[in-house]
Amino acid sequence: MAKKGANSVVLFVSVFIFFTFVMSESDHGKELELLLSFKSSIIHDPSGFLSNWNPSAAVVSATFCQWRGVTCNNMSHVETLDVSAKNLSGILVSPSIFHLPFVKALNLSSNRLTGVIPKDIFSSTSLLRSLNISNNNFTGQIPNGFIPGLKVLDLSNNMFSGKIPMEIGLFSDLKFLDLGGNVLSGKIPISISNVTNLQYLTLASNQLVGSIPREISKMRSLKWIYLGYNNLSGEIPKEIGVLTSLFHLDLVYNNFTGEIPSSIGNLTDLKYLFLYQNKLTGSIPITIFGLEKLVSLDLSDNSLSGEIPELIIQLQNLEILHLFGNRFSGKIPNALTSLPHLQVLQLWSNGFSGEIPRSLGRRNNLTVLDLSTNNLTGRIPDGICSSGRLFKLILFSNKLEGNVPKDLSTCTSLQRVRLQNNRLSGKLSSAFTKLPSIYFLDVSNNNLSGNIGDQIWDMPSLEMLSLAGNRFSGNLPHSLNTPKIEFLDLSGNIFSGTIPPRFGALPELMQLILSENKLTGEIPEALSSCKKLVRLDLSHNHLSGQIPYFLADMPVLGHLDLSENELSGEFPAELGKMESLVQVNISHNHLTGALPSTGAFLVINESAVIGNDLCSGGDDDSGFPPCKKLKNRVWWVLIACSLAALLFLAVAAFGFLFIKKRNDLELKRVENGDGSIWELQFFDSMASKSVTIESNVISSCTNEAISFKGKSSVSNDLQFVVSSIPSSLWPEITESGMLRHTNIVKLIGKCRSEKGAYLVYEYVEGKLLSEILHSLSWERRRKIAVGIAKALRFLHSCCSPSILVGDMSPERITVDAKDEPRLQFTLPCTENKRFISSAYIAPEAREIEEMNEKGDIYGFGLILIGLLTGKSPADSEFGVQYSSIVEWARYCYSDCHLDTWVDPIIKSHASTTNNQNQIVAAMNLALHCTAGDPTARPCAADVTKTLQSVFRTSSCLPGLTFPSHV
Repeated sequence: MAKKGANSVVLFVSVFIFFTFVMSESDHGKELELLLSFKSSIIHDPSGFLSNWNPSAAVVSATFCQWRGVTCNNMSHVETLDVSAKNLSGILVSPSIFHLPFVKALNLSSNRLTGVIPKDIFSSTSLLRSLNISNNNFTGQIPNGFIPGLKVLDLSNNMFSGKIPMEIGLFSDLKFLDLGGNVLSGKIPISISNVTNLQYLTLASNQLVGSIPREISKMRSLKWIYLGYNNLSGEIPKEIGVLTSLFHLDLVYNNFTGEIPSSIGNLTDLKYLFLYQNKLTGSIPITIFGLEKLVSLDLSDNSLSGEIPELIIQLQNLEILHLFGNRFSGKIPNALTSLPHLQVLQLWSNGFSGEIPRSLGRRNNLTVLDLSTNNLTGRIPDGICSSGRLFKLILFSNKLEGNVPKDLSTCTSLQRVRLQNNRLSGKLSSAFTKLPSIYFLDVSNNNLSGNIGDQIWDMPSLEMLSLAGNRFSGNLPHSLNTPKIEFLDLSGNIFSGTIPPRFGALPELMQLILSENKLTGEIPEALSSCKKLVRLDLSHNHLSGQIPYFLADMPVLGHLDLSENELSGEFPAELGKMESLVQVNISHNHLTGALPSTGAFLVINESAVIGNDLCSGGDDDSGFPPCKKLKNRVWWVLIACSLAALLFLAVAAFGFLFIKKRNDLELKRVENGDGSIWELQFFDSMASKSVTIESNVISSCTNEAISFKGKSSVSNDLQFVVSSIPSSLWPEITESGMLRHTNIVKLIGKCRSEKGAYLVYEYVEGKLLSEILHSLSWERRRKIAVGIAKALRFLHSCCSPSILVGDMSPERITVDAKDEPRLQFTLPCTENKRFISSAYIAPEAREIEEMNEKGDIYGFGLILIGLLTGKSPADSEFGVQYSSIVEWARYCYSDCHLDTWVDPIIKSHASTTNNQNQIVAAMNLALHCTAGDPTARPCAADVTKTLQSVFRTSSCLPGLTFPSHV
C-alpha cells in the first residue's frame, strides 16, 4: 500500500513537471514571438542595439535572456525590458511587447516609436510594476482599465489625446504618474485623488481646463506637483496646504485667478514654488515667508501688489527670487541683503521706489541683478559685485543718481550692463573701460560727463556700446581695443574734433552712430575698411568737405545719414550705384549738382535732400528741377522679357537674348512673340548684362518655382530660382531687392505680365535646413543658429521700415557649402495671409492674420528648438497643433534631464559641461522666443547678442531660467 502511494506521488510530480515544462516552453515561445515582432517593427536602429536579437537559437534555451536590454527571472522569463534612449524608429503593432506575460518593468522611453498602444495594456492580470514609454510619438487615447500593482506610469511627451480616464483613480499603488507633454483635454478627474500613495504628479503641457479638484487634499503623499502650461482656471485651492510632504509646486502658465492661498505656508518642506504667468492678484501671503527651505520662488508675470516685507529674511536658503512683471510697490526690503545664497534677483517692471539697499551684494552670492523699470532713486550701492560672480547688471529706466560705483571697475565677471535712462552723473573711470568680459554696455541717456577721448578702451569682448545722450566731451575715443564691437553709439554728446581713423579698424562694426555732436573735419577714408557696416549716422555735426566716393566701396551699407552738416561739392554718382543702400538723408548741407536717379535715389523723399542746391539727374518724376547739363548715360538693353516669360512658365524654347547696360532699377517693357507684354526689373548688375539661356536646361518646375541654369558674358554658369507672387504685391518689391546680407538670399529681379508675377533669386548651392538637420554636428548647428539670427537682426533693425520674413520655416533656409544659412524672404510685410497655415507662424498671427517682428522671433524660436532637439512642429507627435512642440519643449526643459530631449545626433556633445551649458542656455532662449505673450519675446538684436554670448562662454548657470527681459 505504501509502495502504491509512493508511485502515485511520483506520478503526480512527473505529470506536474511535464505540464510545467510544456507550459514554460509555450510561454517562452510566446515571449520569443513578441520580442521578434518588436524587432521586426523597428525600421531604424542606428546604434545596432538590437543586433544580437537572433531568432535562430532554440526556444527552449530561452537565449533571449542574453539579448541586450532583456533581463530574465529565475524561470528564464522576461522580467525587465529596457531599450530606452536608443533612437529606435518604428511603428508598434499588436500583439506587442506590452503583452509579455511576465514582464514587470518595461522601458521604451526616449526613442522615435509611433503607433497606438493596445487598449488592453492596463489589464488587471498584468504583472507590470513600471511602464515608461515617454518621449516617443505614440498617439491615440490613454486606454481604460488599471493594473493594481503598477507603481510607475510615465506616458509623457507623446501625442496622447482625449481625456484622462476616470479609471486613473483605480491605480491605488501608483507612486509616479507623468502624463505631461501630450494633448490631453478636459478636466482633471476627481478620481485621481484616490491615488493616495502618489508622490510625483505631472500633468503639465497639455490642454487641460477647469480647476484643480479640491479633493487633492486626500493625496497626502505628494512630493511633486507640476500642472503648468495648461488652461487651468479658478482659484488655487487652499486644500493644497494640507499636502505637507510637497517640496515642488509648479502651476505656471495657466489662468489661475484670485489670491495666493495662505495655506501654502503650511508646506514646510517646500523648496520650489513656481506660480508665474497666471492672473493672480493681491499680496504675497505672510505665511510664504516662513517657508525656510525655499530655494527658488517665482511669482512673476501676475498682477500681485503690495509690499515685500522684511520677513523675507527668513528665507535663508533662497537662491532665486523672481517677482518681476507685477504691481509691487514700496521699498526693496533690506532683508534681501542678508540672504547668503541669493544668486538671481529679478524685480523689474514693478513700482518699487526708494533706494537700492546699500548692502545688497555684499553678503549675497549674486550672479544676476535686474531691478529695471521701477521708480528707484538714490545711488547704485558699492559692493554690489562683492560675490565676484555678477555677470548681469540691469538697472535701466529708474531715477538713479550719482556716479557709477568705482568697485564696478574691478568686477571682471560682468558681461551685460544696462544702466540707461537714469540720472547718473560723473565720469567713467579708466578701469571701467578695461573690463575684459563685458559684451553689452549701455549707459545712454544719463548725465555722465568727462573727456574719454584719451582713455584706453581695452574691452576685447565688447560687442555693443552706447554712450548716447550724455555730456561726454573732448575728442572721440581713439584707442579702441574692441575687435568684436558691432554697435557703437556715441550720439547726443558734446564730442568735438575729427572722426578717428581708428574706427575704420573695427572689422565687425555694423552700426556707427555719431550724430548730434560737434564733430568737424572730413569723413575719414579709413571708414571704407568697415566692410560689415550697415548703418552710418553722422548727422547733426559740423563735418565739412565732400561726401567721399569711397563710401560706395562699403558692400552692405544700407542706411546713410549725413544730414545737418557743412558738406559741399557734388554728390558722388558712385553712391547711386550701390545695391545695398536703401535709405539716405543728405538734407541741409551745401551740396550741388545732379542727384542720381538710380538705386535708393530712385524713390528718395524730398525731405531727405532738402536744404541743398541739387537737381534731378534723370527724366524721373522726383519733383526736383532737371539739371541743365545732363550727363551722358550708357544704357544697356535688359534681358528680353519674352525669355523670362518662357523661362518662368516653361512654355517654349529661347535663342540668344542680349542686354545693354541701363540703370539697374529701370523698368523695361518687352513684347513677347505671342503678343503679351512683360515688365522686367533687375536689382543686380550681373544679371543685367549679356545673358544666353537655353530652355532645355530647366531642371525643375513646380507650382511655385522654376530652377534653371544659364550662360552669360559675365559668368559661364548663372543659376536662378524663380518664385511666383500675387501680382498685387509686385510694386512693393523694389526696396527688398536692394537688400544685401551674408545670410540672406539675394533678390536679383522681378517680372510680370497679365499671366502672372515672379521674383528671381540667386541660386544658392546647398541644401535646405530641413533636409540636413539630422546630420549636423553641434558646431554646425551653432553657426547656423547665429547666422539666421543675424539675418533677422538685419531685416528688423537695419531696414527702415523693418522687413518681415513671415514664414520662418527651415524650408526657406538653405545651408551653403560653408555652413552659412541663407534665408529667403518672399513677401513684404503687407502680405499677411499667405503663410497663416504654416506651422512656424506665431499663434497670435493665426488669430488676427497680422504679421509683426515678434512673429518672426517666434518662428526663429521653433527653428532653434529644432536645432537642439531634432524635432519640428510637423513631426507626427505634434500633429496639427504646432504649438504643442513649444509646450513639449517647456516641459522637457523644466522637468527632464538634458539627455531626454536633446537630439541624439549631438548628445555626445552634451557630455562636457561647456556644451551642456550652451545647449541649456540656447533652449532657454528658444523658449523665450516662443513665449505666448508677444511682448515677452526678445527682439532680433538681443537674440543675436544672447546667442553669440551663449556660444562664446560657459559661465551661464545651467538649468536656471532667465526671463526674456534683457
